[in-house]
Amino acid sequence: MSYLETGYLTLEDIRLPSEERLLKGPVAVIECVQQIPCNPCVASCPRGAITMGDSINNLPVVDFEKCNGCSICVANCPGLAIFIVDKSYGENKALVGMPYEFLPLPEKDEEVDLLNRQGSQCGTGIVRRIRNSKSQDRTPVIFIEVDKDLAMDVRFFRRKL
Repeated sequence: MSYLETGYLTLEDIRLPSEERLLKGPVAVIECVQQIPCNPCVASCPRGAITMGDSINNLPVVDFEKCNGCSICVANCPGLAIFIVDKSYGENKALVGMPYEFLPLPEKDEEVDLLNRQGSQCGTGIVRRIRNSKSQDRTPVIFIEVDKDLAMDVRFFRRKL
C-alpha cells in the first residue's frame, strides 16, 4: 500500500543515508514526498547539501556526505518533513532531532513517549537538547535520545505531563 492509502510514509518511501553514514554523525533525513513549489530547505542549508535540480517543484535531495546535521533545514521546513538522525551518539543510543511547534516546550532531560510515523507509541526517550534561536523561524528543534534501533522510526513524541 502506498502512503496515499495509509496516510503515513514507510522507510521504502524515503531516501535514506547508508548505515555507515548514519554512524559518522548527525545527518538530515528528508521525508518530503509532495512535489509542490517549496525550497526553504535548499535556501537555508549553509553547506549546499540540499538540492532540487532545475525546478522548484522537484523533491529535495540531501547529499549525505556534505550534510553535517546542523538542523537549520529542520526549523525552516514548512512541512515539518526533515529530521536529524545521529547514530554516533552512543553505543546503544541515537539522537533524533525533530521540529516542534507546540507550547510549552519540553524541558531538557524530560522523559517522553516516542511516536512512530503512524502515531503509535514505540518507546520512551529523553529530551537532550532544545534549539530555539531567532534564525529558526519560530520552529524549535527538539533532540531526543532514543534506543539506536528506533532512530529511523521515531518521528514525534508525547509529553507525559
